[in-house]
Amino acid sequence: MRNLLMLSAAALTALPLSVQARPMTAEDLATMNRVGAPAASADGRWIAYPMTETTGEDYKRSTGLWLIDRKTAKAAPVRIADMPGHSESDPAFGPDGQLYFLSGASGSSQVWRIDPAKGGAPAQVTDTKADVSGFKISPDGKRLLAWGDIPRECTDFGCEAKDKGELPGPGTGRHYKDGAGFVRHWDSWETPGTYSRPFVFNLDKGKAGVARPLDAGLIGDTPSKPFGGGEELAWGPDSRTIYFTLRKADKDEPRSTNLDIYRTLVDARMPPVNLTEANKATDTLPTPSPDGKWLAYAAMARPTYEADRLVLMLRNLESGETRKLTEGWDRSVGSIAWAPDGKSLYVTAQDVLDHPMFRVDVASGKVERIKATNEKWEGNIGAVTALPDGALLYSRNSVSVPTDLWLRDAKGQITRLTNANRDRLAEIDPVTVERLQFSGANGDKVWGQIVKPAKAIGKLPVAFLVHGGPQGSFGNSWSTRWNPRLFSAPGYAAVMIDFHGSTGYGQAFTDSINKDWGGKPLVDLKLGLAAAGKQDPGIDIHNACALGGSYGGYMMNWIAGNWPDGFKCLVNHAGVFDLRAMAFETEELWFDEWDHGGPWWERSDAEKWNPVNHVTNWKTPMLLIHGEKDFRIPYTQSLAAFTALQRQGIKGELLIYPDENHWVLKGKNSVQWYRTVFDWLGAHLKK
Repeated sequence: MRNLLMLSAAALTALPLSVQARPMTAEDLATMNRVGAPAASADGRWIAYPMTETTGEDYKRSTGLWLIDRKTAKAAPVRIADMPGHSESDPAFGPDGQLYFLSGASGSSQVWRIDPAKGGAPAQVTDTKADVSGFKISPDGKRLLAWGDIPRECTDFGCEAKDKGELPGPGTGRHYKDGAGFVRHWDSWETPGTYSRPFVFNLDKGKAGVARPLDAGLIGDTPSKPFGGGEELAWGPDSRTIYFTLRKADKDEPRSTNLDIYRTLVDARMPPVNLTEANKATDTLPTPSPDGKWLAYAAMARPTYEADRLVLMLRNLESGETRKLTEGWDRSVGSIAWAPDGKSLYVTAQDVLDHPMFRVDVASGKVERIKATNEKWEGNIGAVTALPDGALLYSRNSVSVPTDLWLRDAKGQITRLTNANRDRLAEIDPVTVERLQFSGANGDKVWGQIVKPAKAIGKLPVAFLVHGGPQGSFGNSWSTRWNPRLFSAPGYAAVMIDFHGSTGYGQAFTDSINKDWGGKPLVDLKLGLAAAGKQDPGIDIHNACALGGSYGGYMMNWIAGNWPDGFKCLVNHAGVFDLRAMAFETEELWFDEWDHGGPWWERSDAEKWNPVNHVTNWKTPMLLIHGEKDFRIPYTQSLAAFTALQRQGIKGELLIYPDENHWVLKGKNSVQWYRTVFDWLGAHLKK
């Protein structure tokens, strides 16, 4: 049965009769306000959050802090701690209500503070030689935990290290020796001897004292790189215990997913203790209970598999006994927060296109889905914080609206706290979001979505979007990069299929793509496009272009050789063209080797799913896009695909960004990306 939901941006704010809605543009996406993760004061009165704003002229971005006073009825957010010409971010409250945050106002990234009740000028807390990347205030407010990139030989938070990772002159070459581990990671070359390291400071009258390192005897990054953050470090309620996540940096690191959780006592002068040494897979998200007796965390079971299920674990900190609290729940935990009474935990997890919030009972392990919106579908819930009065603070976005903050009180009443893009959304054409399910490869149930302009007339061309990962989802969430609402704006139907290998459908479904990159997923895409056309007669699946990035880009190369009559054109962003080259060029080897069965020379059928072997079947015009700083899938993959197009006389274009990595993040580049893509689609699709 057709499942149709009208999600109108105009519903957020009534449009004056004189205002005419218009299609969303790339400029809109680049310049919409971006709301970050909130922080709440200990008493629950104050809520602070960062919001990034982008100018429409030069796409320059700046981040500021906004404050909500819950004691004031219907209080509007107000700007706080604004230091002109500088950004403020990463808000956190001390137990006395002081608001701490990061700013570069002093010339480097440092911790600052302000009294939210009194306002006034912010005061600088830290003055370190190295930039502070992140921090956490102890529950008693007497200590500060901070981390940043610091040479291993430094005992202070930054120093004039003798070994800076520089190479013997006179040339500029980087020289890496046997056993170096990562040579480059994500988008930067490694500096030998420098890691993200945790330090503790005493606080006296709002000023940080001498820093002391907490990673004695350990070599590695905490938080982990490239995407780890404050969720990987935590204070215990006693204000003397710190938990942190670290993966050892050695020659095996590029093949290891073995993140461990360490415990250290800041006043004991003893080395950190590895609490999860027995598990050689990932252990992360350390979250101590309010009474300090338990440590909740998330753990995988299979070493070297980055997409294994994250099970919610509960460790008795006195006995060391550990329970697998959600072992019987076939979903992967994405975040953890304790209820104030310590009787339950709140987690988020991908679940059939949505990313909802759940309550987990500590005694029984029972999982209960928590309603976080009055909309039909939950969307993407994040940054969950349990407040002392039983309310839940969280962020929410969906495929049709960007992130805002919400509150669910103890009685279940849901209130919107922010509306950061109300005026902009009121100008833009509304969209409809339609879900579909069908029998995919092996007869398994597969899900997808269709996003299109609400007032579309006639049959719409299709922009067929293929997600990356491949263990991911093109679910009900807002993206500042691949945005289905924007893809629909020129008058297209954006169609997305969560093929075999996607997340949110149980671990077996996610695992099913292993050693099968070009198999079941391609079957699902073919059947999914057909199912979309059957379900919605308003879309023309024979007038379609396919687009994908990362694994989705791989699939564009695979489609070119194995479904050459399926599309009018292809758009390939940072896709794998040659699996053999990928096996030797990528940096995180664990991913490539798990998905394909080990190093290249050990694979049972290494060439089976290799797109390069099918280039003589290519005939579909293809636009290729890549960033030169992409070390996950090096840009030479797109150069090779472009050569294959050119040598065979197939229409193709190449867009290379010298200043982007695997993703396009800069405002101007994002606008150029979409303009180029839309020009390409417009040249091949019939309106």
